[in-house]
Amino acid sequence: MTTNALAGRPARSAGAAGARGDASSGDGGPSGWSSKTAFILAAVGSAVGLGNIWKFPYIAGEHGGGAFVLVYLACVACIGLPVLIAEIAIGRRGGGSPIMALRRLAARDGVSRRWAVVGWLGLACAFLILSFYSVAAGWALCYLWFVISGQIAAAGAGEVAETMPALFTSLLGNPGALVAGHTAIMAVTIFVVARGVRGGLEKAVRVMVPCLFALLICLVIYAATTTGAFSEALAFLLQPKFEDLSWNGVLVALGHAFFTLSVGMTVLMAYGAHLDKKVNIASTGVAIAGLDTLVALLAGLAIFPIVIANGMEPGSGPGLVFISLPIAFSQVAGGGIVAAAFFLFLAVAALSSTISVLEPVVEYLDERTPLSRSGACLLTGGAIWLLGLGCAFAFNIWADITLFGKNFFDLLDFLTANIMLPLGGMLVALFSGYALSRSALREELGLGAGAAFCVVRFLLRYVAPLGVATVMIYNLL
Repeated sequence: MTTNALAGRPARSAGAAGARGDASSGDGGPSGWSSKTAFILAAVGSAVGLGNIWKFPYIAGEHGGGAFVLVYLACVACIGLPVLIAEIAIGRRGGGSPIMALRRLAARDGVSRRWAVVGWLGLACAFLILSFYSVAAGWALCYLWFVISGQIAAAGAGEVAETMPALFTSLLGNPGALVAGHTAIMAVTIFVVARGVRGGLEKAVRVMVPCLFALLICLVIYAATTTGAFSEALAFLLQPKFEDLSWNGVLVALGHAFFTLSVGMTVLMAYGAHLDKKVNIASTGVAIAGLDTLVALLAGLAIFPIVIANGMEPGSGPGLVFISLPIAFSQVAGGGIVAAAFFLFLAVAALSSTISVLEPVVEYLDERTPLSRSGACLLTGGAIWLLGLGCAFAFNIWADITLFGKNFFDLLDFLTANIMLPLGGMLVALFSGYALSRSALREELGLGAGAAFCVVRFLLRYVAPLGVATVMIYNLL
């Protein structure tokens, strides 16, 4: 349905929305988060995903370890965190779906309602991301099955080292396995989101996120007590070696700091719409960013000792998780159990992200069409599942079909990560820094009129847009 058609339709009443348990406007009622803790768990679940566990360890390994981590933390504080809290503030103050929240705020502050394009961009980005992210998440489920069925542990260490690259290649070449993993991820995602904020999303994250931390801490303890390389891994991850950090590494840290917090696709706007007005957004945002960063660091401490102890290279690229780690697991005591725990952890982390990505799109359809929330989930999830088939087939039966030298999976990844996400994040920063009134932003953030608010507003107006634009231009060149 077109934008013009939707714009002419009256929004559902707050009472109707509340009675059905869908969108709320941050009143903390039956359709909202039951507590600040529930919201933080949901936001952390959204932020924590394959990027923290799969990508962060290997890019840290590629760019000098501790020096990269320091730059990454600075970028989180100066760019990622301001945009994160701005998204939450927009969602809570505007209420409802991201598109409608932006329209309402633009109308209140007397600026163009065309700012709603930020919401449309975010929803389109979320739709595309979920179509290929669910396929990648399915890889973790497949590897969990490989471990449980003994396909990895049954071989000796030498055999595993020889067969792991072939196993990953074989998985990508198997359309049935990829579609099965993709379907399982989407089915769970649709089921959870269809049950609403408190009945589905909140219940899921209250189980998933604590399980994530429990599994991750167990993996770190295992690495610290059995590998003999924990101190070396700790030094590699946290000891700054600026001579190993290039300008390219700085830009990679900048880009990852922005993308890892799940900003730019309006997820946090959708979540913020259900947040109680009494919750302080600034302190909540710091907690979310801190926990997300903690997961990334713990993932490094869980992975690097095993990799280093087995004479492997920490900066071995994307294959670190699906090729190097299974080889390392096969060579340590209790490796089968550890491998199963790791890939279960990876799958749960991916699911905590997929349910958040589906929410904004469903929220809009539920708010602005006759569809029920369940109907909106089935329609949206089904469409994403169909598009995801193209991403699964991109590695096998459609492998010869490319555009600009990229298969369908890589093309969607490039489009969203390098254009849509940074553009959306930059527009969120500009809207909150310029279009949203100073008083409205100050009231929502709960920072008063002191230095802290001035710093955040300065970061939103100048530093964040410039930083995101730099990453975007760099990635496109």
